[in-house]
Amino acid sequence: MLRIYDIKIRKDLPENEILETAIKKHGIYKDDILDWHIARKSIDARKKNDVHYNYCLDIQVKNENQYTNLSKVKKFEMPTIKINKHLSTRPIIVGAGPAGLFAALTFVQNDIKPIIIEQGQPVEKRKEVVENFLKTGKLNTSSNVQFGEGGAGTFSDGKLTTGISSPFCRKVLEEFVHFGAPKQILYVSKPHIGTDYLIQIIQNMRQYIIAKGGTFLFDTKVVDFDITNQHISGVHTIHNELEEIIPAEHVILAIGHSSRDTFQTLYQRGISMEAKNFSVGVRIEHLQKWINQAQYGTITKLNLPPAEYKLAYHSANGRSCYTFCMCPGGIVMASSSEPNTIVTNGMSNFLRNGQNANSALLINVTPSDFDSHSPLAGIYFQKDLEEKAFTLGGSNYFAPVQRVEDFLKNQKSEQIGEVNPTYQPGFTLTNLNEILPNFVADTLKQGIQFFATKLSGFAHPGSILTGLETRSSSPVKILRNEKFISNISGLYPCGEGAGYAGGIMSAAVDGIKCAIAMCYGDITF
Repeated sequence: MLRIYDIKIRKDLPENEILETAIKKHGIYKDDILDWHIARKSIDARKKNDVHYNYCLDIQVKNENQYTNLSKVKKFEMPTIKINKHLSTRPIIVGAGPAGLFAALTFVQNDIKPIIIEQGQPVEKRKEVVENFLKTGKLNTSSNVQFGEGGAGTFSDGKLTTGISSPFCRKVLEEFVHFGAPKQILYVSKPHIGTDYLIQIIQNMRQYIIAKGGTFLFDTKVVDFDITNQHISGVHTIHNELEEIIPAEHVILAIGHSSRDTFQTLYQRGISMEAKNFSVGVRIEHLQKWINQAQYGTITKLNLPPAEYKLAYHSANGRSCYTFCMCPGGIVMASSSEPNTIVTNGMSNFLRNGQNANSALLINVTPSDFDSHSPLAGIYFQKDLEEKAFTLGGSNYFAPVQRVEDFLKNQKSEQIGEVNPTYQPGFTLTNLNEILPNFVADTLKQGIQFFATKLSGFAHPGSILTGLETRSSSPVKILRNEKFISNISGLYPCGEGAGYAGGIMSAAVDGIKCAIAMCYGDITF
């Protein structure tokens, strides 16, 4: 393949006209083209008087040698995994989030039939339970935004951006497209799927895994582990109040970052773990049209997608404030998984066509901020804040909400301005300063004011803060060696909950790697 870089497009065009623009620029004969695809698409909005698309195309031609001005690129091929050891017993996967699902996918693609144990419900039933919570405030602690098939990322923006570099990133994208994701995630600079697509994609993945011999045990909670001579030998499960012990020699522990009772059980069983850094803060909401104008200006005639942003501030006291999981055209999601707590997250559908934009606004927390040296101290720190938010919101799963102007002045909000909060089942006007640790509140204020110098309107008085966001990442790391194994042989900590990922993409990649490691696989490309 030959790669054509830096194709600037200043009006909305169908794909065939983008190709014609590119080949005309580089003197390529159309009849020479055997195949082509878009390799990259991004928006260049650095100059508001010249906002445009920037494309990169890969083309295959009859005679590459006559186009010496173009770079050659190798066509992507899915990594091939050669399994050297077939397991004597079926592997167990605890958790059906991105890490667990992609571990299962890797197994069945290599004729290994895993058992996937998930305490929550299949994603289509889980969707109904989540919608009921938003309407009624009745929380199902086993199946909710945090727990259930697809993991916490199902009810998010479905972002597939990542800071890791791995050939398996492309494999994850290819698999998502195979199971129903829009093809554009293969080439847009900031791919996302959206909750509406994810729900069907996850069902398709499950059906494939089952057809290839995998087994799903939903509404089934792992409550204990059998360990014999420092080797995993079984998992204890409960389904409909009935306990069962499933023999297991190989277990991928793909629990989510909210699996607090499982962390406690693992700690009691002697699995090595440690407290780790994470972040806490709030969700900030603006009108999406404000963000569009700040990012794109008012001149462009392009039919651009809802605008995004990513911002960071580093204070003199060593704390950082940063935006995370920004959801254009989305809503602030009620994401509690335990009684009498308030937890928020952001969610968008694929079109991102809601009125508001929202983002987490987070401050870093370290183990030195905790009251004890326990590996579980971060969990207690999180839960204390979540319970305070529940009380401040009215003890009815309404979230505490405050206008930015009032937060900066440390005064309770008495009315809503231009931005209507999207959080359901409801909200209560409050002063979030009352429950936030001083270092969090102070750094948030500094960050908001700094971000306003980078993104016009960020500190708009009528912008809304909704509390609290505490589950951006796991507060615990379950230690593992270079072969992905914990101090208990046969137990593979995996994904975001175990402290080795930070989103859908990196969790999925970690699931693939753990499945390969379990089978002593050799990776070839």
